[in-house]
Amino acid sequence: MPRQYPDPLRRFCRFLTRPFRQGSAPQRRIIPRDEHDISRQDFSRAALHVLYGLKDAGFEAYLVGGCLRDILTGIKPKDFDVVTNAHPEEIERVFRGARIIGRRFRLVHVRFKGEVIEVATFRAVTGQEEDEDDRHSRRSAGGQILRDNVYGTIEEDALRRDFTCNALYYDIRDFSLHDFADSLRDIEHRTLRLIGDPEQRYREDPVRMIRAVRFAAKLDFSIDPATEEPLARLAPLLQQVPSARLFEEVLKLFLSGQGQRTFALLQKHHLFDALFPATAEALDDDDGASDLKLIHAAMRNTDRRLAQEKPVTPAFLFAVLLWPALRRRVSFYLGHGMPPLQAMNKAAGQVIADQVGIVAIPRRYSAVVREIWDLQSRLPRRAGNRAAALMEHPRFRAAYDFLLLREEAGEIKPGLGEWWTRFQEAGDEARDDMLAGLGRQDSGPQNAPRKRRRRRRRSGGGASDNYSGGGQDE
Repeated sequence: MPRQYPDPLRRFCRFLTRPFRQGSAPQRRIIPRDEHDISRQDFSRAALHVLYGLKDAGFEAYLVGGCLRDILTGIKPKDFDVVTNAHPEEIERVFRGARIIGRRFRLVHVRFKGEVIEVATFRAVTGQEEDEDDRHSRRSAGGQILRDNVYGTIEEDALRRDFTCNALYYDIRDFSLHDFADSLRDIEHRTLRLIGDPEQRYREDPVRMIRAVRFAAKLDFSIDPATEEPLARLAPLLQQVPSARLFEEVLKLFLSGQGQRTFALLQKHHLFDALFPATAEALDDDDGASDLKLIHAAMRNTDRRLAQEKPVTPAFLFAVLLWPALRRRVSFYLGHGMPPLQAMNKAAGQVIADQVGIVAIPRRYSAVVREIWDLQSRLPRRAGNRAAALMEHPRFRAAYDFLLLREEAGEIKPGLGEWWTRFQEAGDEARDDMLAGLGRQDSGPQNAPRKRRRRRRRSGGGASDNYSGGGQDE
């Protein structure tokens, strides 16, 4: 009979005999303080508090990942992540206010002066054989990691990270950088590269495909060919990810300040098709060009608002991203003789219901999405007291901005948006004159969706840059 080893020893023996993952560098390269540009002045007080607290308690403590990558690429980091050889219960004993969270990955949140630092224990490189033996680590039949609380060494922790640019470690003991995967080289060459076999890594966690696009757009990195190749082929795996998790990932995609470039990359690699299938199908229609322009204009102006540190509501983004699918569904019902109001209500409910099965949209946002859509048919009806009443609606500004986007994209003829712009700026007497000059109201033919014809997919898109975006902070 084969010799039976205790669990920790068995895992260690397997680690020694397992070949290193393709594309990774098993040798640790240590860059001393005088050979790199990262300084403790770049870190927050809370990050230093956690690093020194763990060090003084006798544990190893490193800053890791995105904060170091951002500093080296000239971006001010927003979050600081710490890794250590201390287990969650030990970390919790070191800091007051520390709290263990998570089941899939057990982490500790340490709060210090209003800032939260996420602290993780070194994770092990887990293969399928460990997953079968260890109750702390589980994979699905397709290879997706469902639970991963197998602790290991810093070397293993580095090799299980996703991209090389996220596998740098800053040692608080001597201020050196530890590089296990040629991270500095890839950051210098602005290359996004997965550690290990790309297909296996994507199957372990399909969200890595979204992260690849997000990092490439945010950092202006090119995606390594081996990392890029499986994206379109494995995109359907995203629909196996819990919809609530995808909601958070979609917000990161489009609220990173590089939404327009991110959208183009999602389309290029067919990831948008997996995230928003009904919209992707609508963009294939013969008159999908205006919808594509509308999305690009919205993304560009959202990026501009974020650069100006103005708020952006997810509801406005989802209203834009799902509008092509809504128009297509409304057109179908109108073509079957359904009255416009009924067609709009039924289509809106179905489009949102279908989408939340893939990307969850919390009710506080989906309700606003429907209000923005509903107001599109009401904005042309301005006679009497209607215009003043519409301006009192809590979603008026968002709906007005949405109307401007539709005009800009060429979906509807221009003029109504300019009228509403002047009406908002006019005094009472001028408003009375504008209402008196309306004549017969256009009650909405320009807003009725047109019947669509299929066409071949186009990429890109453009629009002018005069969209105010003000309604996004509604």
